[in-house]
Amino acid sequence: MKLFKGKEFRDFNNPTPGAVHRSDILVKEDGAKELGGMFALLEPGKHIPLHHHERRETIIVVITGEAMEMIEGEEFPIEAGDVLFIPPGERHAMFNRSDHAFRYIEFFTYPPGEADFVLDAK
Repeated sequence: MKLFKGKEFRDFNNPTPGAVHRSDILVKEDGAKELGGMFALLEPGKHIPLHHHERRETIIVVITGEAMEMIEGEEFPIEAGDVLFIPPGERHAMFNRSDHAFRYIEFFTYPPGEADFVLDAK
């Protein structure tokens, strides 16, 4: 069992101010066999580039802030409290166009030990 406390993520100070921060929060060593997790902090004006995953299923849980998730060319505003599911193969990107940090937790399926991030051309 592993408990994720929302307050820790809301109060987290970015160790690389002004840059995107990502940290693993659920890994094989936690007993996760087919699920991984990370915490991400997207600073104002930053983005996650257009990409897709061949096998990964993704769930994004928004903790604070607001951003724009682009999926297959369509934009979807997301904000604190929203939960987003992205199936394998869907091309997506994330943009923080606000003046505040955007914080989220991402849980994803994965083949253990294999990366599944495919950068797409713009």
